[in-house]
Amino acid sequence: MVETLVQNIVFGLLLGALYGLAAVGLSLVFGVTKFLNVAHGELLMLGGYASFWLFNLYHVDPFVSLPLAALALVVVGIVLYSLLFSRTVKMDEEQKVQTTMLIGFGVSLILQNLAQRLWTADDRSITTAYSRMSWTLFDIRFPIVRVASMVVAILLVIALHQFLQRSYFGKAIRATVEDWEEATIIGIDTHRVYLVAFVIGAAFAGVAGALVSVGYSIVPSMGLEWTLVCLVVMTLGGLGSIIGTFVGGLILGVAQALTAFAVGGAYRQVVGLLLFLVVLAVRPQGLFGVKEG
Repeated sequence: MVETLVQNIVFGLLLGALYGLAAVGLSLVFGVTKFLNVAHGELLMLGGYASFWLFNLYHVDPFVSLPLAALALVVVGIVLYSLLFSRTVKMDEEQKVQTTMLIGFGVSLILQNLAQRLWTADDRSITTAYSRMSWTLFDIRFPIVRVASMVVAILLVIALHQFLQRSYFGKAIRATVEDWEEATIIGIDTHRVYLVAFVIGAAFAGVAGALVSVGYSIVPSMGLEWTLVCLVVMTLGGLGSIIGTFVGGLILGVAQALTAFAVGGAYRQVVGLLLFLVVLAVRPQGLFGVKEG
């Protein structure tokens, strides 16, 4: 019983790392631009298919293809921002959230139907020579693919955190979050900041999707589920906290794993919604967020 419990916690942490990586991109975009891009899950889906087809057509290892999947989503992010989201920049915050949500729904439907038309609705996944390999420590199994995915997720989140804290452009992003009008007055190109933040969020979704394709499975209809997961994680961690959002993903992953262990896998999705409601009621700014004022 104890071994099974610990094994479920380990699996929850490994899945939670992917939750956190995917949610960090959405959290960054919303925190900087106030764009609520509900098509974020579809961007993750595109990253998964990019890695899948690179592996099946050109035999590119999925971990080697991570930069290519990120680059592909950078291009998609630039196109979406330039054609659609950039038109909402001058709106007030409430109107911006509502409008970008509607835009995101439209993009979500288009991408989902396009993917289904191009690649059918079949589940796809990448199976490599090391897919079924694992390490065993104290009778606890650590799948190599999932552990490697968690390491990649942690490194990327730390790199993003350091970029925001130490680089000049990262400081420009934080200044824009604090007050975009004053940032504009002192010479910061806020439109460029919004574009870069949106593109980084898309790239993180692409990498997360590529990691999902090698550890789990991808399908055209997966976007909504992952968008909801990212929203829950973003709320748990707190807006504006990159590390907090990633930790929120770990918390959700473990909570789902323990729920599946205690009452069955059919209820594992419910726990995310319950956590979402509890955090909103008790601590609306999230576990690691800062209360306004």
